[in-house]
Amino acid sequence: MKYIYKYAIALFLGIGVLATSCNLDVDPRQSIDANGALDTPDGLEAALNSVYARLRAESNYGRDMFALSDALADVGRTTNNSGRLIGENNNNPGAHFTAGFWQNSYFAINEANLILDQISSGVEGASAAQLSRWEGEAKFLRALYYFDLVKVYAYIPTAVYEPGVTDEGGVPMPLEGSITSDIAFTRNSPRASVNEIYTQVYSDLNDAINLLSSAGRSGPQYATEGAAHGLLSRVALYRGDYQNAVSAATAALGSSAGTVLGGMDYVSGWRAAEHPESMFEVRIQLAAEALGVNVSLQSSFTTLLNLDNKNAQGGWGDFIPGPRVLDFFGLSQVQIDEPGTDSNNWDVTRNDDVRGFLYTTGNTVRNAGRQIESIKFVSKAGFAFGDNIPVLRKSEMHLNRAEANYHLGNVGDALAELNAFKGLRGLEDVNLSGDELLEEILNERFKEFAFEGQRFFDLKRYGRDINKTYLSANNVLPFEDFKVLPAFPQREVDGNPNLNQNRGY
Repeated sequence: MKYIYKYAIALFLGIGVLATSCNLDVDPRQSIDANGALDTPDGLEAALNSVYARLRAESNYGRDMFALSDALADVGRTTNNSGRLIGENNNNPGAHFTAGFWQNSYFAINEANLILDQISSGVEGASAAQLSRWEGEAKFLRALYYFDLVKVYAYIPTAVYEPGVTDEGGVPMPLEGSITSDIAFTRNSPRASVNEIYTQVYSDLNDAINLLSSAGRSGPQYATEGAAHGLLSRVALYRGDYQNAVSAATAALGSSAGTVLGGMDYVSGWRAAEHPESMFEVRIQLAAEALGVNVSLQSSFTTLLNLDNKNAQGGWGDFIPGPRVLDFFGLSQVQIDEPGTDSNNWDVTRNDDVRGFLYTTGNTVRNAGRQIESIKFVSKAGFAFGDNIPVLRKSEMHLNRAEANYHLGNVGDALAELNAFKGLRGLEDVNLSGDELLEEILNERFKEFAFEGQRFFDLKRYGRDINKTYLSANNVLPFEDFKVLPAFPQREVDGNPNLNQNRGY
């Protein structure tokens, strides 16, 4: 048992401790060589690529940060085509973010920490610009991983359930790398407070902004100064630090990272391999890097292989829009030609909101009947199940700024920002104030980021119940329910006497 516990701690800290009689094949794009590779420019560059690559995992942005979190929320319903995401959609005990998310994220954080430790010690042959870029990118990535961990495993500062809690705190926050098992076995990091983690994320992002202002590289697949401003705006919004949310959103909008799109240009942006709005995206460059027919975002959301022939069998279409999303865009199935057995002869009705063009009918190859599906992710990179994944889009900055200004009492600015954004999506202005204005801003966030994984966390940061009575009577998850938070991996709790489990598990 002691060995099992130590093995778990090693996994938590990101050390590749493997005990098996099988042959071991380690993908060099996914791991760091512990034998001194970080002290060369090529080795450090490869190590940084590994931290980026871990974002592609199913447990992170490959699927769960988008599909699983939306299944936990009130975005849609499962089809039972493959049996995936059903427990999450019903908010069953234990059906939540998994140990894989925890382990992959801490692997990446440990890699980032090792990179930062090496930079502070020096990298022979590296230029000052290289050192600045590596540090800036590593700190951006560490901030992203820690922010994702704390918003999943802990309450969000703007809404904390307090009576009788046994799950106080955020997540463990090691800031130094572990290159040997001895360090991992003795560290036993406790949960840092939520505030401590947000403060560290702020620090990393502000450092990234400064470091990447002159040493960054172009392309949304890399951390940039603009992307760091964008992520800081989101983090500040979650923290309830509304003035910083406005300032960071304004800086992000003024940056060269991404382009705000309107009208049908916005719809076309979703068909481009690289989304023009992306300030930061997870790049899937090769077919071998795609997650395939079972768990990719394309397969999770649609049965279609491509948009040229709806009869071609594609993914499973496990998760489809619920009634609120259908109502947002006026979506209902409509036959547009004969014969009705041809899936190409079906489409959907739509209202004036251009986002309705990101939904259409699928096919019947999975024997579940033709359904309305999201087509945000449909083989845009030229091969099946290989879409690049926008983590930060520039349009979000307008909605962040509208919401933050509302909370600051700048109602006129909030309303003007909201109406300007509505115009980009083909909608008329509204004249609202008070709670109605806030609800309209949150509705626009719901519409904009459906099938992009933000709705669950928007409900969570406002302390709202998750109403799923469209699935079954009385299907409501109260904010006070322990299932709003996932369990820490039990082997981590068993192996670390300083790590307390979330309540209810």
